[in-house]
Amino acid sequence: MTQAALTHPSAAQATADPDPAPAPRGLLRWAADRSGWLGPIGVALFAGLLRFWNLGHPNAFVFDETYYPKDAWSLLQQGYEGTWPDHANADILAVPQSVPLSSAPEFIAHPPLGKWVMAVGEQLFGLHPFGWRFMTALLGTLAVLMLARIGRRLFGSTLVGCTAALLMSVDGLQLVMSRVGLLDGIQMFFVLASFGALLIDRDHARARLAAAAGAGVDGDTVRLGLRPWRIAAGVLIGAAGAVKWNGAPILAAFGILTVLWDQSGRRGAGARHPWRSMLRRDAVPAFLAMVGSAVVVYVGAWSGWLANGANSGGYDRHWADGRAGLSPDHAFGVPLPQVSMSWVPAPLRSLWHYHSQMYDFNTGLSTPHTYQSNPYAWLVDGRPVSMYWEQVPAGTHGCTSSGGCASQILGLGTPFLWWAACFALVYLLWRWFFRRDWRSGAVLCAVAGIYLPWFQYQERTIFSFYMVVLVPFLCLAVAQMLGAILGPAGCSPVRRRYGAVGAGLIVLAVVGCFAFFYPLYTAEVIPMSSWQDRMWFTSWI
Repeated sequence: MTQAALTHPSAAQATADPDPAPAPRGLLRWAADRSGWLGPIGVALFAGLLRFWNLGHPNAFVFDETYYPKDAWSLLQQGYEGTWPDHANADILAVPQSVPLSSAPEFIAHPPLGKWVMAVGEQLFGLHPFGWRFMTALLGTLAVLMLARIGRRLFGSTLVGCTAALLMSVDGLQLVMSRVGLLDGIQMFFVLASFGALLIDRDHARARLAAAAGAGVDGDTVRLGLRPWRIAAGVLIGAAGAVKWNGAPILAAFGILTVLWDQSGRRGAGARHPWRSMLRRDAVPAFLAMVGSAVVVYVGAWSGWLANGANSGGYDRHWADGRAGLSPDHAFGVPLPQVSMSWVPAPLRSLWHYHSQMYDFNTGLSTPHTYQSNPYAWLVDGRPVSMYWEQVPAGTHGCTSSGGCASQILGLGTPFLWWAACFALVYLLWRWFFRRDWRSGAVLCAVAGIYLPWFQYQERTIFSFYMVVLVPFLCLAVAQMLGAILGPAGCSPVRRRYGAVGAGLIVLAVVGCFAFFYPLYTAEVIPMSSWQDRMWFTSWI
C-alpha cells in the first residue's frame, strides 16, 4: 500500500477497492439479507424429503416400536400407560383395525415425555406407522435446521454450519432414528436445542460484559441479570431427561460448560478474580436456571400419571396411600431408613418409589440380546442394530432376483462419516488443549456428557443406536475439521484451492457412502447379493 493510502483514508479505500460493486437490490438484496437462513432451510428441506419419503413403510412394528407407540396411544386415551395383550400388534395392523387397550396400569422403564411427543402424530394421523413416526421425522428434520444455525453461530460461518447440517442429513443412524417410533431421536432434538440455547446465552452474556467493560465497570462486579436463554436451556435439557434418564449426565455437563463460559467471560471483561466472581454471582443462578427448570419440566412430564388419583391411575400411583407417610425403604439401589414424610403429598412419594423401581430395572437389565454391543465399538460402527428384517422370495414384493431378496432397517451410522469423526475428535482435542479453542471445548463437553457415562454400564444390555444423540456433535466436529482443511481466512488462493478439493472430496465420499447404504436404512427390497455387498464386516450381520 502506498504512503498516500496510509495517510488518507479515502485513498486507502480507493487503492483497496478501485471499482466497488453496487449494493445488491431487489431479490439479490433480499437473498443477501437472509443468507444465514436460506442455506440452512435448503439443507433442512433435503433432510425432510429423506425422512418423510414413504415414512409408513414398512407397515410393521419395528424393533422397540412394539412398546412406545402403544404407550403413546395409551397416554392419549388414559393419561397413563395401560396394558396390551400379546396379539395387540397384529390387531392394530389389521384391516379393520382393533385397539385392545386395557385400563390396567403397566410398569414402564422410561419417563413419559417422549411418548407424549409421539402421541401428537398419533392424534393427527391415527395409530398406524405413519402416525407414530411422524413426530420423530419432524424433529429429525428440524434438528438438521437447528444444527446449521448452531454451527453458524459456533464457528461464525454459514458454510461450516450448513456443512455440519448436510453431514447429519446423510447420516444413516440419524435417518433411521428419524423414521422409527423410538425415543432416542426425540431426546436428540431436545439435547441439541439445549446446546443451541446455551450458545445464545453465552453471546448475550458476553455482550453485556463487553458493554459494562466499555462503561468502565469492573468485570468482578457486573450483574448479568435475568438470562432467559439459560432458563430455556434448562427447560430443554429437562425435557431430554423426561424422555430418557441419560439426559441427567448431559445436564451436568452443560451446567459445567455454562459456568466455565461465565468465568472466561468475566476474565475477558477485566475481572481480577474471575473464578471467585463466577462462584459468587453466576454459579447459584446457573444451578437454579438449569437444574431448577429441568426438575420442574421433568415432574410436569408425569402430570398424566399424577392426575389420575381418582381413577385406577398409573402403575404404583397409589403406593403411598395408607403408608402413614413413610418414605421408601430404598432408593436407586441404596437402602434407606424409613422416616416420616407425611408432609410430602402421597402422589409424590409414590412417584419416588416408582422411580426407584425404574432405576433397578434399567441398571439391572442384563438379558442377552443378539444386537447388544459395548460402547468401545460404537464410534467405529462396530455393531449396528438390525431393527427390521424380511427375507423376500423371488417373485414377491417386487423381487426379481433368482436368489431372493432382503428388506432391512439397519441402525448403522454412515461409515465414512463416523470414521472421519474419530479423526475429527482427535483434532478437536488438540485444538482445545494446545490452542485453548473454546469452540472445540464446547463440542467435546457435549461428547463427553453423552458418550462417556455409558462406559459404567459394561454389564447392562445396551445398544449402539443410543448414539444418535451424539450425531449432531460428531457432525460439528467433522465440519470444524473440514473448515481447517479448507484453510483459514487470509491464506493464499492456492492453499484455499487445494483445501477446497480435499474438504470437498471428504464430503462427497460421505454422501456417496450414504447413498450406497441407503437401501438398508429404508427397508428397500434389494437382491441378496446386493445386501451381502453391504455387509462389510461380519459384526454387521
